Amino acid sequence: YLLTPSFLPPSSLILFSIQLRKKLEEMIFSSEKSFAKKSRNIALIQDGRYRLYGTDMTTKFYQHILALTFAVNEINKDSKILPNITLGFHICDSYSDAMSTYRTTLELLFKMHRVIPNYECDSGKKLISVIGGIGPSVSFHMANLLSLYKIPQNSYITQPPILYRMVPNEANQYMGIIQLLHHFRWTWIGFFIVDNDSGEHFMQVLEPLLSQNGICSAFTTKIPKAELDDILSINRKVWNIYLSMTNTNTNVIVVYGETLSIMLLSCFMLQATHGNSSDVFFQRVWIMTAQSDFAMTILQMGSDLQVFQGAISFAIHSRQLPKFQKFLLALDPCQAGRNDFLMVFSEQAFRCSFQCSKIPMEATEVCSWEESLKKVPGALFEIHMTGHSYSIYNAVYAIAHSLHSMEQIELNITREINYAGLGLQLLNAIFLGGGAMELIKTRTKREASKEDGHPKIIKCIFLGNRAAGLEKESSVPPDSVCTESCPPGYQKKKREKDKFCCYDCSPCPEGKISKLKDMIDCIECPEDQYPTKNRDGCIPKTISFLSYDEPLGIGLMSLAVSFSLITVLVLGTFIKHRDTPIVKANNRDLTYLLLISLLVCFLSSLLFIGQPRKVTCFLRQSVFGIIFSVAVSSILAKTITVVVAFMATKPGSKMRTYMGKRLSNSIVISCSLVQVIICIVWVAASPPFPNLDTYSVPGEIVVECNEGTTIMFYFVLAYMGFLSLISFTVAFLARKLPDSFNEAKFITFSMLVFCSVWLSFIPTYLSTKGKYMVAVEIFSILASSAGLLGCIFSPKCYIILLKSELNTKEQLIRSKR
Repeated sequence: YLLTPSFLPPSSLILFSIQLRKKLEEMIFSSEKSFAKKSRNIALIQDGRYRLYGTDMTTKFYQHILALTFAVNEINKDSKILPNITLGFHICDSYSDAMSTYRTTLELLFKMHRVIPNYECDSGKKLISVIGGIGPSVSFHMANLLSLYKIPQNSYITQPPILYRMVPNEANQYMGIIQLLHHFRWTWIGFFIVDNDSGEHFMQVLEPLLSQNGICSAFTTKIPKAELDDILSINRKVWNIYLSMTNTNTNVIVVYGETLSIMLLSCFMLQATHGNSSDVFFQRVWIMTAQSDFAMTILQMGSDLQVFQGAISFAIHSRQLPKFQKFLLALDPCQAGRNDFLMVFSEQAFRCSFQCSKIPMEATEVCSWEESLKKVPGALFEIHMTGHSYSIYNAVYAIAHSLHSMEQIELNITREINYAGLGLQLLNAIFLGGGAMELIKTRTKREASKEDGHPKIIKCIFLGNRAAGLEKESSVPPDSVCTESCPPGYQKKKREKDKFCCYDCSPCPEGKISKLKDMIDCIECPEDQYPTKNRDGCIPKTISFLSYDEPLGIGLMSLAVSFSLITVLVLGTFIKHRDTPIVKANNRDLTYLLLISLLVCFLSSLLFIGQPRKVTCFLRQSVFGIIFSVAVSSILAKTITVVVAFMATKPGSKMRTYMGKRLSNSIVISCSLVQVIICIVWVAASPPFPNLDTYSVPGEIVVECNEGTTIMFYFVLAYMGFLSLISFTVAFLARKLPDSFNEAKFITFSMLVFCSVWLSFIPTYLSTKGKYMVAVEIFSILASSAGLLGCIFSPKCYIILLKSELNTKEQLIRSKR
């Protein structure tokens, strides 16, 4: 088949169908002596493309015929194999047509051009086996007839297991393709497949394997059949191929089909680019299966087919035979005789003439067979035995050994033997040893295999004069993905209505990381680690607590100690001046109790600084709650005492009976006892304990005191707030009493400060985390305690220390009046 020869203009999209010869010449290699032996024939069926009538020949396929010839000659010369039988062979054309294939097969069976089924008209020549063809459809059509007459059929390409195959099962290649794609991380792949049942089977088997290995098909385009179509149909086929390549960003394309399909695809690709180079097809990786052998006709050699530069191909196992190369180099076109294949091949491959006669020829280039054969490009002809030729060679030996075994059986038994039927049985079990002395065995599924039945991978580089096989990549392989890889720190996000190989990349959510590329989901770090800034790894968390060594801890500790010293000074001042009117006027014992409770409040804040321990966690909230309750209860008692004292001065008042220490002590004890009970229930039911908080603060492991139950903590605060609210209310109502009798104004302001601090504490405490929660509570303790100390005792200290003249009984009486 020929598409747009190089001598036509690029715009000529014309498909030429070259008429094929209807029958190729019979070739039987035998001498005069050999006719005294029995004659057994092998048929090699091809699908009509060895020679294109009057114009072109696929010269690379000619080696298949030569391998057959070489094997038959070797066997006929070997006295140990078939000593009484001469092997011959027929080469027949199937014409790529079912009807013609059936007719050719019948002609082989019944030996006459006029086919008379079931009558053997030439009994001197027995057909013992058939080899072929290169296309699966040819083999299938032949099998329909040959199986009826039990003629063994050998195949030298990878086809479904209905034939005797001389190559490993094609399924091995499927996993080979998957492993190759997986190795280079190619996940976005295009497919060109032959337009027949074999191509459909290939995709049906391969697609599940692709999906299981995270690989997607970007497109699947069928290689058009070479039929004589109108110009619109041809343009449509070319356009489909062009669109398949331009509408996708895949850089890797898998081609499935026999060699002739590859040739046809290359012709259509040349049509798509109008015969010129195009980046659409270049810089891509082409992967071909084992049954494909890149071949070109002589007319294609003038075209730019560098698109297949560096194509990766699976190779059928082959072994080089030194005698075969000698056989090739010893051929002589001038003595071809009836073998007109050799002369046509010489003319097509070498483009020169051989001086065969003694008569001088005109001034034309004269060829030397051996020199020309070594220089011919590998795409036209290989002097090394190809995998297909080696399979044909082994097929001939398989048949010969089977026939030899039948002859041995014939010597030992007397009954008539059906040679063909027995041959089927022998081919199922025989161990074959060809001229290459390599053991090959057939399996129960009628396929030949070496022990390592996996196909090899070679890299084909077409350098202009022949193909070379390389084991390693010579450059960095390209990427072939639908989407660029998601870097560490990101995760895949599926695109709607797209294949799973196409996705977007989204950053990992807070607290999660991805260390590798293309992670489906981000993962969380271990509890003792936290994500990096880019969320691509985990680093150890630092231990965090409010310590005495950091500035915040030092500052709060200094404040607590300072206020404690001030409280001690105030207490000392009041004790020193305990007999003065201003100290005695406001219940001296309650004053001492309040100052001592404030001192303990300041010191209790130190329990919150430093690494939490079991004892400190157990004590700090309870001590804080009870001591503050005592302080507020003392203030409440002082306020109530002032009110009762004022009411007792009225004539006829019965409040005088409540005067004295009993009232104040009862208020302090009863109010504080309620808080003590709450704290006892708390520590008994669910006591606080040291805890490691690994989640609240990123990058830190917070060593904290777990309160056991937060409900009890808020009960403590609520009760303390309740006492403060009562104290504030009573003080507010008593604020207008004469100044000489009470300090209600100062208590009112101090309670206002106290309530403001703790109302602000709750939202601030809940909005902070880690050690700053502790700092907020310490600050609230210090601020509220300092507010009570300053608002209540600073005016009195001012009078005692700076205005002593006002601290007299006369002054108090004058103030009262």
